[in-house]
Amino acid sequence: MTKSELILKITNKNSYLYHKDVYKIIDTLFNSVTQALKDGDRVELRGFGTFTTKLRNARIGRNPKTGVPVAIPKKKMPFFKMGKSMKERINS
Repeated sequence: MTKSELILKITNKNSYLYHKDVYKIIDTLFNSVTQALKDGDRVELRGFGTFTTKLRNARIGRNPKTGVPVAIPKKKMPFFKMGKSMKERINS
């Protein structure tokens, strides 16, 4: 599901909400989660899951086309851990 499909689905289920308002809500939610992860915070949505970041150390990789070694800098990677109730809903 894409972001626009999510917005459309929420708008269709809640006819009293305008499309532009749902867009603002979803956009604010995603921006807030992104900013929190950027700041090194953890975002927990009960019943859904937890967003955190993990640090990947710098390493030497290889260009797959040429085989030349390439230095890859350390970076933060987003990580999502599904909540218990979400697992139960998916696997029921």
